[in-house]
Amino acid sequence: MTANCTLQIHVDGGWRDVASVSLFGPEESGWKAASYSGYTTDWALEHASASDAHALCAGWPVGLEPLQLPHWPVFLIDLLPQGFGRAELLRRLNLPVTSGAATDWRLLLAGAGNPIGNLRVKEAAEWIGQDPGPSRGFTDDEVGARSDGFAEYLASHGLFVAGSSGVQGGWPKVLLTRAKDGLLYLDHTLGDDQAVEHYIVKFGRGADPQLAHILKLEAPYMDIAAFLGLRVHSPLKLRERALFIPRFDRRVQGQSVIRLAQESIATLTGIPGFEAVPDHYQVCRALIRHCTNPQDEVLEYIKRDVANLAFGNKDNHARNTAVQRKFDGHIALTPLYDFAPMYLHPDGIARRIRWRNDDQGGQPNWALVLDYVCELGALAQKEGRGHTKGRPLTQRESLVAGLKAMAPALEDVANQGERFGLDTETLHHLRPGILARAQELADLT
Repeated sequence: MTANCTLQIHVDGGWRDVASVSLFGPEESGWKAASYSGYTTDWALEHASASDAHALCAGWPVGLEPLQLPHWPVFLIDLLPQGFGRAELLRRLNLPVTSGAATDWRLLLAGAGNPIGNLRVKEAAEWIGQDPGPSRGFTDDEVGARSDGFAEYLASHGLFVAGSSGVQGGWPKVLLTRAKDGLLYLDHTLGDDQAVEHYIVKFGRGADPQLAHILKLEAPYMDIAAFLGLRVHSPLKLRERALFIPRFDRRVQGQSVIRLAQESIATLTGIPGFEAVPDHYQVCRALIRHCTNPQDEVLEYIKRDVANLAFGNKDNHARNTAVQRKFDGHIALTPLYDFAPMYLHPDGIARRIRWRNDDQGGQPNWALVLDYVCELGALAQKEGRGHTKGRPLTQRESLVAGLKAMAPALEDVANQGERFGLDTETLHHLRPGILARAQELADLT
């Protein structure tokens, strides 16, 4: 097996070779193997210094300078199948489902051919293309019920792998695209000229009623997020055992599909692996340094953490938040995703990303948080970092005002949560925490 791979970016309606990655360490080390990455000369000269969608990540702008690391580049780890997609792909490759990091490279070269965003591994796309399977469409009801025909189609052609390996996470998911005939097709089997809408479809997981309840409440949670003023893309829709999530990394334009660059905050902060996570201050520092409007993005990020705390979404790991980079240079947080009542998870998930010493066991001191965030903004400005010119990168008064404006909406949800689809038991459990967060924001100075 080759120790090199070619990275492609989708631009101007097609895939273009833009960079390569070579392993210097043993393949058996998985993502911990030393690596050497470089942009192609023509791409480097054509888009020199770009950190937007033309780059592989914001932290490694396009240029002739190579990237040498004691591990894989973090943007490559973002493409590595994990969770359910990883297990399915291992079965397809006739490898033990319990295989560890030693199989990472093989999984990358097979499973990163159709991931989220505008970046893919060329060799993985070629692997899928060898046997794409028949193109067959299904109705929304057939997908929602996981009908015999739909399930058999996936199983008999090994297509669950192709449809799910591009998304990370423990829930069974497939990438489906609605065609002009109204039916849903596995994303990789449908030409861009036939695409109308793109979805991630998340299926129920096992027979545990708690897991089913989490899936049921994810759509109401997104409606609540929109009411709170958070950045959301589109309402989610639950059909029986399937949650239809409209994709925000795809945009249909005429007969073509625009793919928008996306990178996790793990990549944005440069932290490799899946267990190590940044703290919130590291994330804010990266947002300030890379985003087009740091003030807006930091406020949005803090508001999301308030919402996570208020509504028991403890699974806030480094790949449940991402930034979107456009070809016009604009860099910002993506719309919210994976916002759900993960406190219900039977495994008992702990809050992952915290405000370092100011978190106080899940009850952050928001005044101290804002003080430190503004210090980060001042430091970035002093160092000449950040896109904003001529004004502070983070303004405390504006951050305070933005957070205080969230308080009345939190109170409304606490008092009228049923109208958003929350059941009585869930609302009863959440109400004290929601009201506590609302009061904290109202008292903020």
